[in-house]
Amino acid sequence: MNKELSRHEIRQKAVQALFPLDVNQVLDKKDAIDAALELEHGEIIDEEQENFVPGYLDALVTGVCANKSILDEKIKNHLRKGWRFERLAKMDVVILRIGLFEMLYVDDTPNKVALNEAIELTKTFSDEQARKFVNGILSAVNTEIEAS
Repeated sequence: MNKELSRHEIRQKAVQALFPLDVNQVLDKKDAIDAALELEHGEIIDEEQENFVPGYLDALVTGVCANKSILDEKIKNHLRKGWRFERLAKMDVVILRIGLFEMLYVDDTPNKVALNEAIELTKTFSDEQARKFVNGILSAVNTEIEAS
């Protein structure tokens, strides 16, 4: 394995693994991660067809899955009046979960970096409205964290 993925690329892979996990209840974490890696990084599969899974990718996917209810509650607590969690775009929720997980549980990623990376993910996987929405939610959480 020669190719190291950047943290940004790992976050993209996390989105690509977590989205199908969110909609397909029978899919397991390993298969979702393997599929995400094969999308654009087939070269990191060795001759035995075993994938090299970057540790941070595994940590993100595992952490988001393990803390999903906590992360979702945090999102719900920051929705505007009249907005319902169930009506949010699944992709935007996945991106929010990754950003929140990094902000709340990853010590070596500054909150501003997690926030900016989440906004960058919306540029790749969503739209301008989502960028504003994700920025608003994560900025509010960041303000809350800084105040405590």
